[in-house]
Amino acid sequence: MTEQHEAPSGVSGRALQKDIPQATVARLATYLRVLATLADEGVAIVSSEELAVAAGVNSAKLRKDLSFLGPNGVRGVGYDVARLRTRIEDVLGLSQGHRVVLVGAGNLGRALVGYGGFQRRGFTVVGIFDNHPEVIGLPVAGLVVRDVAGLAEAVAALDPTIAVITVPDDAAQDACDRLVAAGLQSILSFAPVELIAPSTVELRRVDLAVELQMLSFERVRNADNASPAKTPEVVRPSRISHRAPTAHTSAVHQALKHSAAAHTASSHPATEPSSKGSVVIP
Repeated sequence: MTEQHEAPSGVSGRALQKDIPQATVARLATYLRVLATLADEGVAIVSSEELAVAAGVNSAKLRKDLSFLGPNGVRGVGYDVARLRTRIEDVLGLSQGHRVVLVGAGNLGRALVGYGGFQRRGFTVVGIFDNHPEVIGLPVAGLVVRDVAGLAEAVAALDPTIAVITVPDDAAQDACDRLVAAGLQSILSFAPVELIAPSTVELRRVDLAVELQMLSFERVRNADNASPAKTPEVVRPSRISHRAPTAHTSAVHQALKHSAAAHTASSHPATEPSSKGSVVIP
C-alpha cells in the first residue's frame, strides 16, 4: 500500500482550496517541483522522509500539508509520485495549464519568456508587449514583441489567464491599468512599487531588492551568531541511512540531488530591467 492523499469521490481541487492556508500553498508548490524532478528521474514511489528532506521541511509538516488534499490512505511504502503530483496540480489550479502575457520586453522580460521551466510547470507565455519602437517587432523565444497599444485586442485573441509586469517603476501602474482594462484578474509584478487595482484582481509583487536585503540581513545575523570555535559535527543516522541501497533509493537520491541543484539555481533572480524608455529597453 502507498501513502495516498486523495480527495473523496466528487470533491475537486477547487472545493478544497478554500481550506488550505497560504503557507501550505507555498510548500505544495515546492513539493510539486520535487515530484516533477523525481518523475523525470523515473522514480515511482517516494517516502515522506525523502520528500520532506528534498523540500526542506520535516516529515510531520509535510504529512500535515498533504492532509489538506484529502483523507489519508494507509501508511506504507511511500507516496505514488505521479498520483500525488497530479493531485497537487489539481489543487493549485494547474491541471488545465495557464496562458501568460508579459508587458516589458527588457532584459528581465526576455529572460522570463526564454525560461523553459515555466512551460514544464504548466505556464505558457503566449504574448510579450512593449512600447519602445526599437523593441516592437523583435523576436523573443519564438514570439514577436507586440505594441502595448494593442494589448486589449491581443488579450481578447490570446485568452491569457495570468499577466506579468516587468517594466520600470514609473510605467508599472500604466501597465497594470491596461491589463485590468483588458480583463486580466491575476497579475504578477516585478516592479518594486505599490500598484492600485480593483479588489477583484489578484495582484502579487516580487521585489528583488527586498529579497537581496533579506539575504544581507540573514548573512549578518548568521555571522554574529557563529561560534568562534568550531565544534565537531555529530552525525546522527537517519532512517534513510539504515536502508540497504537499492535501485529505487539510488534513483531517488540522484533525483533529490538534481532537485536541490535546481532549487539553488532558481534562487538567483534574472537581471533587473533597465529604467530607460517609457516601458523598458533591452
